[in-house]
Amino acid sequence: MRILHTSDWHIGRSFHGHSTLDALGSVLSVLAAQVREHEVDVVLVAGDVFDSAAPSAACYPVLTRTLRALSDAGAQVVVTSGNHDSAARLGFQAELLREGIHVVTDPLTVGTPITIDDRFGPVHFYGIPFLEPALVRHLWPDAALRTQADTIAHAMSLVRADLAERGGRSVVMAHCFAAGVDATPGVEREIRQGTLDVVPLSAFEGPDYVALGHIHGRQQLSPRVRYAGAPLHYSFGEGDKPRGSWLIETDAAGCVSAEWLDLPVPRALVTLTAPFDELLADPRFASAEAAWVCARYTDATPQLEPMRRLQARFPHCAAVVHAPSVERADDAATYAQRVHASRSHAELMDAFLVHVRNGEGATKSETALIHEIVAERAAAEALA
Repeated sequence: MRILHTSDWHIGRSFHGHSTLDALGSVLSVLAAQVREHEVDVVLVAGDVFDSAAPSAACYPVLTRTLRALSDAGAQVVVTSGNHDSAARLGFQAELLREGIHVVTDPLTVGTPITIDDRFGPVHFYGIPFLEPALVRHLWPDAALRTQADTIAHAMSLVRADLAERGGRSVVMAHCFAAGVDATPGVEREIRQGTLDVVPLSAFEGPDYVALGHIHGRQQLSPRVRYAGAPLHYSFGEGDKPRGSWLIETDAAGCVSAEWLDLPVPRALVTLTAPFDELLADPRFASAEAAWVCARYTDATPQLEPMRRLQARFPHCAAVVHAPSVERADDAATYAQRVHASRSHAELMDAFLVHVRNGEGATKSETALIHEIVAERAAAEALA
């Protein structure tokens, strides 16, 4: 059986204020084409289908078109809910979907598989929707569910108990933060606090393959436990990570092989670091002019209207960061001392500039302007 493992579509998520719906729709259409090309039997979507519990109306057609395209390409589809999804909204129409599209959002279905046959017999797909301990512990009062690790461990105990009776090959889908993940800070709005909600890899013992979601970058935790990541780049921290999905093939004995299928990147993400004038004019940055750009300028002082000026060269500049190459030590005490020592308004203004501009005081032209303003103010006060 050929299985395509994808996750974290985040339909409706914006990128620094820009809609991603069109870009995501185009990438997911390629995913459907890959399903047809590789004769995929089952597509697994391991959570975070939507980016919000209350997605906008424009998000639903993207999901509908994609599910229809995957089905038309010849695959059955199994979808589980993630921490960003509303399980109720995602699951309410599950019974209305066409045959072969399965949406798993009800915690009480954990341990009951969706069984799909191939020429070797049945493969049991166990979907585990995102399980928030506070919201599901009343369903299993004897399980003492305090953490994400507890809920996954309990869900997997139900899976293993069912599988012991059924026998055969099996695949599990879950949406969590598993131990051993190399996560880039800021890539995902974390569901964990400290290490309380990290799920040990041992929790997933048993099934032939575990398709995980939640981490946005491709990860292999073991030959049988993997993250596929998101189909789009949703932050600059993800910019160097490939986008795609895992093509998993299982044989008659349940042994799996994996192949990575790349997805196109509609617009590259780059982070540029240089002095501001170089960002505006240096030819070495020409290749970034069509990309999403995060510009980090290293000048000692902040620039005036940096975003507007940078977008004249980089129309898709989405973030600007002032990152001085040299940080000068300063604190409130020394600033207070400079203010106290200032004998004139001009000296006071210069002390302020030194404080807010990383140690750089007034330039010669700024000093002249300050003296001119102070003199005009003094003259006005004298006439009053």
